[in-house]
Amino acid sequence: MITPKERRTRVFQLAMPAVSEQILNTTVGLMDVLLVGRLPAAAAAVLGYSSATALAATGLANEMYWTTILLFMAIGTGCTALTARAKGAHDRDMGNEALRQGMIMGVASAIIMTVVVMFGAQTMMSVYRANEEVTALGAEVLTILGYALIPTAIGMVGMASMRGAGDTRTPLYIMIAVNVINVGLSYLLIGGSFGIAPMGVAGAAIGAAVARTVGMIMTLVVLLRGRAGLHLTRWLAPQLDMMRRVVRVGLPFAGEQAVFQGALMVFLGMVTQLGTAAYAAHNVVIRIESLSFLPGWGYGIAASALVGQALGAKRADEAQAATKEAFVQTSIIMIVLGGIMVLIPGFLLRLFIFDEAVVQAGIVPLQIAGVFQIGMGANFVYSGALRGAGDTKWPLYTKIIATWGFRLPISYAMLHFGYGLNGVWIAMGLDFFIQALLAYVRFRQGSWRTMQV
Repeated sequence: MITPKERRTRVFQLAMPAVSEQILNTTVGLMDVLLVGRLPAAAAAVLGYSSATALAATGLANEMYWTTILLFMAIGTGCTALTARAKGAHDRDMGNEALRQGMIMGVASAIIMTVVVMFGAQTMMSVYRANEEVTALGAEVLTILGYALIPTAIGMVGMASMRGAGDTRTPLYIMIAVNVINVGLSYLLIGGSFGIAPMGVAGAAIGAAVARTVGMIMTLVVLLRGRAGLHLTRWLAPQLDMMRRVVRVGLPFAGEQAVFQGALMVFLGMVTQLGTAAYAAHNVVIRIESLSFLPGWGYGIAASALVGQALGAKRADEAQAATKEAFVQTSIIMIVLGGIMVLIPGFLLRLFIFDEAVVQAGIVPLQIAGVFQIGMGANFVYSGALRGAGDTKWPLYTKIIATWGFRLPISYAMLHFGYGLNGVWIAMGLDFFIQALLAYVRFRQGSWRTMQV
């Protein structure tokens, strides 16, 4: 029997490396935004575009990049759930088979997406309806990032499997290395240093692509040696039954993210119509917020692993108690971070962009984001718990209801009545609040206790 103190410690010890890893994972894109947003005037003159334009292009390209890796994320979700069940049931063969089949499917889907990006980057970026300069620069960034899709897939599936098996520290260490490489290369290439000509947005993309490739190599080395009961020792031959199990759990997650990304394209199309400065402000606020909600994301990962392991051990009561503890811990952290966003928004924005027009446009949206942080944390934890149990369809339904049913119509109305970027962020906050409420209601119903994966 696990005592409350032991549970509290266990949740914290599993969540903190996951939180740190997600912070570092996000920092790969965040540092590019920071460096591009602070593009020196001399470099901007050589490149022929401003920091606001570079920031908008990098932000849109990163949004599209995340759309291209939806399948990798879905496969990783399936692997997390299955390796967690295997860990709880002390079934190493099952965990390793899930890892192997996840790798096969990850690489196959990455090959397809690489071809799509290589030949369709310009068309893909045009969906955001930004101006020609931003679209062209964004396509350049996306094409370069496309070369790292296979390494990204391998790294994501491998690290997701390790997290399911209860090892959240190794992915953290890998992401530390990825960030050091990304920051170093991007700094050298974006503005130009040590005799290297300024490369602007292309330099940011190259730094990220090389860093993610190194992350893949480190992930493979760890898994070939063996970690947390996972060991890539046999030839990666297809095993259809396990593939179906991974897909059954992961496919609804892909649908969930596809629904969200589809809505996001429509949503960003609205935001870009407000002008480059407004979109640049929106992008900076997103990047700051992405750091603040990472505790929720990390605790959601911890909840997934703990729920899966508890159900594998036939302990649904422990799964529920661990989820509650994860929610309490993440709420405390996110209330503090949300308060900082409300109190000093201008200071935070000026860390990322010199353009004062962009800063002023972003102040109120950042404060609105701060108010809704606890709702975002609740959504991550309870949705993560449902995914860990194998109930991946419900988060899909919440995205359809909240994002398409509330965010988009409310955003359109806010823009129509002249509330601009502030109104858009109110709609975003309501979206996450509704998702959190729906996830909590589903978890309380308890149907996840009998889910099969």
